Amino acid sequence: MRKIAPLLLLLTIMIMSNSCDESPQEEKIEPVYSFLLGAYTDSEVQGIGLLTFNPENNTLQTQILAAGVSNPSFVISNKAQTLVFAVEEIGGENGGKVKSFNFDRQNNTLELLDSKDTFGDHPCYLSLDAKEDILVVGNYSGGNFSAYRVKDGMLTHVQTYEHEGQSINPARQEKAHVHSTVFHPNGKQLLVGDLGTDKIHLYDFNPSYAVPFNNSDPGYLEVSPGAGPRHLAIHPSGSPVYLIHEMTAELGVYSYDTGQMTQMQVLPLTGAEFKGNVGAAEVRISPDAKFVYASNRGDANEITVYETGKGGELTFVERINTGGETPRNFVITSDGKFLLAANQGSGTIVVFERNLKTGKLSKTGAETEFNKPVYLFGLD
Repeated sequence: MRKIAPLLLLLTIMIMSNSCDESPQEEKIEPVYSFLLGAYTDSEVQGIGLLTFNPENNTLQTQILAAGVSNPSFVISNKAQTLVFAVEEIGGENGGKVKSFNFDRQNNTLELLDSKDTFGDHPCYLSLDAKEDILVVGNYSGGNFSAYRVKDGMLTHVQTYEHEGQSINPARQEKAHVHSTVFHPNGKQLLVGDLGTDKIHLYDFNPSYAVPFNNSDPGYLEVSPGAGPRHLAIHPSGSPVYLIHEMTAELGVYSYDTGQMTQMQVLPLTGAEFKGNVGAAEVRISPDAKFVYASNRGDANEITVYETGKGGELTFVERINTGGETPRNFVITSDGKFLLAANQGSGTIVVFERNLKTGKLSKTGAETEFNKPVYLFGLD
């Protein structure tokens, strides 16, 4: 019996040791992604939407957050997600409208705080400065941009800057058409893509001044005639700048050095064999800044993927169909795992999984319908 006792003790210790090693595995829970959804509207029951994507069951859900907002084609929030800003892409005596809302993120509700004229027809772009004190609105048909001071969600108009000029296409470039307004990461300049004048305009930004924007020196970069600058994205390091050439369906790569810009590359968004209408639309940089994505509408309906080199130059990776018509906008989730394409023409939103190493896209099968979706803004 004396010999058996030590054996029992050893066996007990071994069992306890093994049971300690068998700690329960933590179940991996996939995040649910949410997006503000901008669209063109055809009735009063439509307006600013909310899109939710659950990758665990591969489903998409939509709901209307603010009905009765006319053509909210561009919608953003502040970093704290307590405020939402939206354009009404319409025309009128004092142009379109820009609206601010209180955003209850927990209950996903919007409460209108303020509405102001944009002093230019068909506002189509919004941007906030890094401190979120200045909101800039780009007016496409107005050919100008307007700036507003933001305090507690209320908007005070402080400046409207008119562009002048035209370019070689009389149907599309008869006058200025401001299509994007993007703050440079250095916080000192605003870059404005103007389709009508074939220029990226540059403005010095001094938020403490009564008039916060003034012409830089040089005041613009002129791109190829007929290119039609649309949206632009700036590398997190501040250079290069990636610019959509809407009318020629190209992606321009431009170096930026303290306000001096120089063309590095111009890359086609269509294959050599492509024939048909084009209309390049959106450009996005992946969260790790290793890849750049650009959409092309018309008869192409594709997203082109590029890999970035050490100097920001691009190398072609692939070209993939968006699974719908007129991919005006798309968004990449903050973790880089998914890309969602908003197909305005077909009224669909399609989800792609993104390979983090190669940048390539593959359809997940998740898809939903929404009336003329044209903008997606990612929420935490």
